[in-house]
Amino acid sequence: MMTEKKYSADEALDALNRAALAIAGELDSTKVLQLIVDSALELVGARYAALGVPDQDGRLRRFIFSGVSKEEASRIPHLPHGEGLLGTIVEKQQSIRVKRIPDDPRATEFPSGHPTMTSFLGVPIVGAGDPLGNLYLTDKIDADEFSEADQKLLEMLAAHAAIAIQNAQLYQQVERLAVLEERARIGMDLHDGVIQSIYAVGLTLESTRLILPEDSDEPLQLLDTAVEGLNNAIRDIRNFILDLRPRRFSGDLSQGLARLVREFQANTMVPVALTVSQQLDDMPTSVARAIFLTTQESMANIARHARAENVTLTLMRSASTVTLAIKDDGIGFDPSDDSRQLGHGLNNMQARSEGLGGTFHIRSGPGQGTIITVRIPL
Repeated sequence: MMTEKKYSADEALDALNRAALAIAGELDSTKVLQLIVDSALELVGARYAALGVPDQDGRLRRFIFSGVSKEEASRIPHLPHGEGLLGTIVEKQQSIRVKRIPDDPRATEFPSGHPTMTSFLGVPIVGAGDPLGNLYLTDKIDADEFSEADQKLLEMLAAHAAIAIQNAQLYQQVERLAVLEERARIGMDLHDGVIQSIYAVGLTLESTRLILPEDSDEPLQLLDTAVEGLNNAIRDIRNFILDLRPRRFSGDLSQGLARLVREFQANTMVPVALTVSQQLDDMPTSVARAIFLTTQESMANIARHARAENVTLTLMRSASTVTLAIKDDGIGFDPSDDSRQLGHGLNNMQARSEGLGGTFHIRSGPGQGTIITVRIPL
């Protein structure tokens, strides 16, 4: 059982300073968020603490908690969606203190298996005017409710947390840019150097055919095999270049998908039948971006592994759901074979769709091609 450390005013500021220094010293975004939650729990003296990170539509896409064991968390059917009191903080971007959660008209019922919680304190985390997350504390340990002093202390921690979160985000962006620049450089080197060298060797072999006697069946056959092998090598390298040069999502999903298809066909010479619903203009940005990135990774995997002759890409939208289906007639694989290396991307696709409350399904078999289906609710 946790017991609260009672702080004087000076001791509280000293504890806040220590917590801020610990948070600022971490650059991994996930660890930063967990440190913020743990620090808030100890600093204010609460039984439970959490930090929610909302998406552009106000739903919580990340939820980090403290005070609940893994066993207890496993009994809760789902993480909060960002409704009720949590949603009010997301919407209003204002601190909220509540003595009894069940008595507040803004509160929603806890799901089955959720710990009983009474008092509540919520504070937004804002950096440079942008909402970065929200801190939630429940069940003040030594009192019936959180005090105004608790709120001020948590708001000061939130200000330090905003700086730490932005610092970690900037660090990740720098690392990501470095990786993208290196990938682009490797792709350029492969295209301008290796492919041109292989192509030159192929031309030399083709020229050799001209000086061989017409009855040199075996040497000619060997030359044909060598040239075919070089052409296959060039195709494989182009496929790797396609995978090494990821394209950023510009915001227009229809144009983005069309560009991915053009680049795929130019690099692989494999035709793609593209069908896109016309009702895409008002689709949430988070959903559109997930569809674009899933398509990008799927097409890269087809180029590298499928040996397909035809690809079909269909994106349809209903009133409540958007469905992406990507089908190829390639060699296929056994999805249940964990020992098989399928290239990167599949886990990302599944996590991306499930993170938006959707589903990811893959159907394949040796010699049967592959169908990837993603459904995301709107």
